[in-house]
Amino acid sequence: MKRADTVGIIGAGSFGTALGSVLARAGRRVVIWSRDPSVVDSINKTRRCPRLPDAQLPEPLEATADPRRVAAEARFLVMAVSSKDVRDRAKELGNFLDGSHIVVHAIGALAAPNNDRVSEVLQEGLPTLKLGAIAGPALPADLAVGEFSSTVVASNFEEVVSEARRLLNAPPVLRVYRSKDLAGVELASALSGAYTVALGMCDGLNMGPGPRAVLITRAIAESSRLGIASGAEARTFAGLAGLGNLLVRGAENKSKSPDYELGRRLADGVLTAETARTEGARAALAGATLADRLRVRMPVLTGLAAVLAGRAEPREAAQLIGDTVAVEE
Repeated sequence: MKRADTVGIIGAGSFGTALGSVLARAGRRVVIWSRDPSVVDSINKTRRCPRLPDAQLPEPLEATADPRRVAAEARFLVMAVSSKDVRDRAKELGNFLDGSHIVVHAIGALAAPNNDRVSEVLQEGLPTLKLGAIAGPALPADLAVGEFSSTVVASNFEEVVSEARRLLNAPPVLRVYRSKDLAGVELASALSGAYTVALGMCDGLNMGPGPRAVLITRAIAESSRLGIASGAEARTFAGLAGLGNLLVRGAENKSKSPDYELGRRLADGVLTAETARTEGARAALAGATLADRLRVRMPVLTGLAAVLAGRAEPREAAQLIGDTVAVEE
């Protein structure tokens, strides 16, 4: 299969592997790069990935531990690693890319230590300007079993959007929509993860459907304000990357999101170093810092960040958030 029709995936985590599985079943050639030789061996020999153990991976999907190979065999690449690793992976991969490559990321967080958008980090570490982001209500477990999912791709370059839709669109399982608001899609995706933690905490505290509805509507209002202050479009936050993400990941009794489960544990009083390990938790802390820097009032996000940092108890924060929102209204 031609290099232009091959999709390279950077990272063999649950989302990258699930996306690769969907694309391979749709007839795409997929090459996954993992730095872990045991993961590569498992994918190639047993058709299983340790990060998505229940999914049987189709033959058109291959894995490699050599970044040179994925760069040589795929022009279109999807970066699907943790936000804490994205700088290092971009620098490592950047040694083998050129200006012809297209790179989109599926990382729903801001990158430490400066709380940069991931596309900004990629621009620093990669030799290509053809960058974009994909985000939306597409859970790895749903993709793996072929449930309907959707996502949006955003970029400043039409070629990036067009190629992403050509190569990643795999109906009926995955439909890819377009956007020109790269900053908005990245921020909406990151903040939806943060507010998913808040929804899990809300459900764990048995706050009921009324407060839950208020939380969702305030989350979109807050994130839109931060988006506008960052140069994004407000409507993006009510789309797939924002509201769509939040509704799926925060679906009570159905969500398989680590962010939602973290919120439930927070409500149970489980406060350990683990609290800052999900992308949503990182996004909450980074988003609160960004909001403070831009002087954007975000009481829900700020309250959540206080809980994650161990400065407030969940029920205390929930009461404070409720009082603050009532005053704002």
